[in-house]
Amino acid sequence: MPETTASPDSCRIDVWLWRARFAKTRGLAADLVEKGAIRLTHQGRQTRLDKPSRSVHVGDELVFALAGRVTAVRVAALGDRRGPPAEARALYFDLDASQT
Repeated sequence: MPETTASPDSCRIDVWLWRARFAKTRGLAADLVEKGAIRLTHQGRQTRLDKPSRSVHVGDELVFALAGRVTAVRVAALGDRRGPPAEARALYFDLDASQT
């Protein structure tokens, strides 16, 4: 049963956060989005995401607070599944690490 996606080049934000292992479950990822804790920069425009069904694309930047720490990442890939941690890390570039 395939995940709900808007198109082959996009993915639901809750699914992506779960696949990239920023959330333990899709439900927790959806809660994070619904709280307004995720800021998305897509094609130079920044918006605060409000619904878990919003799409994320390769090249988008996300900023969110997780475990008391602000995390900034750029989406590198959408992924096909929730894989092992090494596979999950390949889905994004850590923007904080690249600035140090």
